[in-house]
Amino acid sequence: MGDVAFKAAAYLAEQLKAEPFAEIPPEDFFYLTGNVIENGLIRLPELPYSKFLFWKNPAAAKKKSRLSAVFCDTCPSDVVIFTSNAQPDLTKAHDYCARIISVARALKVKTVVTLAAMPQPIDHTQQPAVWFAGTSAEVNEHFKKYNPSILQEGQVSGMNGLFLGMAKRAGFEGFCLLGEIPLYTIQIENPKASHAVLETLARMLHIDISFAGLIEQAHVIESEINKLLDYLKVGTAGAAAPIGEEEIEKIKKTLSQLTKLPISMKEKIEKLFEQAKTDISKAAELKFELDKWNVYKEYEDRFLDLFKRTEGSSN
Repeated sequence: MGDVAFKAAAYLAEQLKAEPFAEIPPEDFFYLTGNVIENGLIRLPELPYSKFLFWKNPAAAKKKSRLSAVFCDTCPSDVVIFTSNAQPDLTKAHDYCARIISVARALKVKTVVTLAAMPQPIDHTQQPAVWFAGTSAEVNEHFKKYNPSILQEGQVSGMNGLFLGMAKRAGFEGFCLLGEIPLYTIQIENPKASHAVLETLARMLHIDISFAGLIEQAHVIESEINKLLDYLKVGTAGAAAPIGEEEIEKIKKTLSQLTKLPISMKEKIEKLFEQAKTDISKAAELKFELDKWNVYKEYEDRFLDLFKRTEGSSN
C-alpha cells in the first residue's frame, strides 16, 4: 500500500550503492496472468524480480565484535537488502519466505527488518508516525529509545508480516517498521511515509544517507493531491459555487470506499466472518476492521445476519 516499503528499500539501496548478488528465479513463484498493450500491440510482461543486494560498511569491518551481537550501538551494520516488485501467490508465500530465510542464515544475518504501510485516519498533509513491532521484549526495549509508536496488538498483513513471523520461528530477532498513510490514499505512492520509516531505520542502524530525493518526491505528491482538492473546492468556470470543507471530507471518505481493499485484508475479514459464526464476540473485531477500511456498507447485510443467526440458535 502506497509503495511505502518498496520505495524505502529501493531508495536505501540507491543511496548506499548496494550491489546485487543473488536472485530468486521468478518462475519458481510467479506466473503470468495477462498481457500488456503498448502502441496498440500486445506483448507478454516480464515476470517480477526478487533480488538480494549487499552493502559492506567499511566502519563495520573494523568492529569484528559486531558479528557476535544482535544489536550494536557503537558501530554501523553491514546491510543485506531484499526487494521485489510483486508479492507471490499466497499459496507460495510460505516457501518464498523460507527461500529468503535460507539466504539470511547462510550470510549469518543477525537482525531481520521488514517495512510496511499502516493505513490510518490521518490527512495527507500530516507528518506520518512510525509504528514498531518487535520479535521479543528485548528487541522492544532496545529500540524504544528511537521513539517509534509500539504496536500493542493487531497484525501485519502480507509478506511484510509473514516473513518476519517465519524469521522469528527460525531463530532470528527483528522488527517491523510501519509508516502511517491516509486511508483515502492507499493506492497512491507515499514517499512521505517511506521517508519516515527509512529515517527511523537509518538512525537505528547508524547509517548516514541523504533523504533529499524522498523529501522532494513527497512535496510533489502532496502538491498534486492539494491541486485535486483545490479543484474540487473551486470547481470549473461557471460552476454554481465551490464545495466546502464538509464536502471535501465526504470526498475523502468516498475515495476510501472506492479504493480497492487489499487481498490480505479481504482474507482477514472473511476469516473473522467465519469465526463470528461460532463465536459472536469476534463481531466487535470484525466491525472495527470494516469501519477502519470504510467498507461496512458493503458487508452490512452479512454482518447483521450474524446476529440473526445467533438469536435463532438460542431459541
